[in-house]
Amino acid sequence: MTVQATNTPHDIDTDQSSPIPNDGAAPRAPRAALSVVRDLPPHRLPQVEAHLPLTVAHELGVPTVHRTVVDAANFDHGATTPALVSVRDAVDATLPTYGSVHRGAGLPSRVTTGWFEQARVTVGEFVGARPDDEVVFTRNTTDALALLAHCVPRGTQVFAWESAHHAALLPWGRRHCTRLAVPNSAADAVELLRSALAASDARGKLVVITGACNVTGEVWPVRELIAAAREHGARTVIDAAQLAPHREIDLADLGADWVAFSGHKLYAPYGAGVLVGRRDWLDLASPYLPGGGATARVRHQHITWQSGAARHEGGTPNAVGAIALAAACATLRRHHEEIERHESALFDQLRAGLREIPGVRLVTVLGDDRPNVGVVTFTVAGYDPSLVSLVLSDEYGISVRDGRFCAHLLCDNILGDGSSAVRASIGLATRAHHVGRLLDGVRRLVESGPTLDYTYDESTGWTAADDPRDLSAPCPW
Repeated sequence: MTVQATNTPHDIDTDQSSPIPNDGAAPRAPRAALSVVRDLPPHRLPQVEAHLPLTVAHELGVPTVHRTVVDAANFDHGATTPALVSVRDAVDATLPTYGSVHRGAGLPSRVTTGWFEQARVTVGEFVGARPDDEVVFTRNTTDALALLAHCVPRGTQVFAWESAHHAALLPWGRRHCTRLAVPNSAADAVELLRSALAASDARGKLVVITGACNVTGEVWPVRELIAAAREHGARTVIDAAQLAPHREIDLADLGADWVAFSGHKLYAPYGAGVLVGRRDWLDLASPYLPGGGATARVRHQHITWQSGAARHEGGTPNAVGAIALAAACATLRRHHEEIERHESALFDQLRAGLREIPGVRLVTVLGDDRPNVGVVTFTVAGYDPSLVSLVLSDEYGISVRDGRFCAHLLCDNILGDGSSAVRASIGLATRAHHVGRLLDGVRRLVESGPTLDYTYDESTGWTAADDPRDLSAPCPW
């Protein structure tokens, strides 16, 4: 399958690009090395955005097929966020002295242990943890929810919507998990839960609540769902992977039992996540990772396990990751109101602009009136979503995500069996002029098509012919 290009490349907004010499013909000149981005002048932030926390990628340049270098337009925060400058600084401060936490008498171990345990306090404060709540560090949200699933007492019935991310839907097992249908409104979600809980005679119940939809960014009626669960004696866990980077969470105020989220969606590096909440189920369960650190005493015939977070943090923990996560939480907590205003303004601009483009369909689950964490999911008539995302990247330096977003049951329901979409997710690396560039890119794609020929192969997906760039980069070691 081939999509034909137009005869001449589209003009690019030169206010946000650095030209690479071109003779004006279709891009067939020698490849431009990726290293050219290092010469890109620092991007000047508009005054209205200057007060926001900076990410380490705020000066990143991206070469396009038009032989220009543009500042990176990041609309993929829903997958992974670039680290904050404050997080990088915290990690840099940690590396000279870090050592294995706990039981070490040397200075590196003692300093790292202190920071590691203080990280629990900071992360707990970020989500409004109660004094007796436990903060257990994990690898990510998936790991945190799998840990809780490991600790669920026998006979407990779990309730989760089919709209949930796979991390929140799959770890409970089909036998003990009641899957609720994809709701068509917030009120419908609450009613589905009430009906299911009322019909259950299980001696224990756990409700898995999505904080913000992974596919569409819509904020779920968390407070109402928690209230409905408590009416029927059920406990609750919030999958806050998409919610925590954008909205305040207060476990004590909400009355939720647990919350789980990831560092890599919260402007910290990969490898650190957390489960925060009630300790009773955690202390009654066998260790999630049996081994050193989880044991209090090992005898020939009996093992005494630790209580508290250590019970489930066997092995040497990712102390640097925990410190990075805490640094991100501290920064976001200080700037919560500014971040929410920034993202809300860009979301309104993006959604309104896409609605005006013929052939673009916006995708929602709970309806247009729901609060949103800055995600606009859409399709473009006549174009494979994976081609749309590649054209935006190659021709405009824009990062979006396409696919089914680890929520296949939801996508089947709202898009059609096996169908996918494009997701544009806003965050701290997104600026107002990036929104304008994305709208311009989609509009030009609809009106004129791509500027290069793109071919599709079952094994490799879409590729552009006559791409002048060399996108290889040397390993950083």
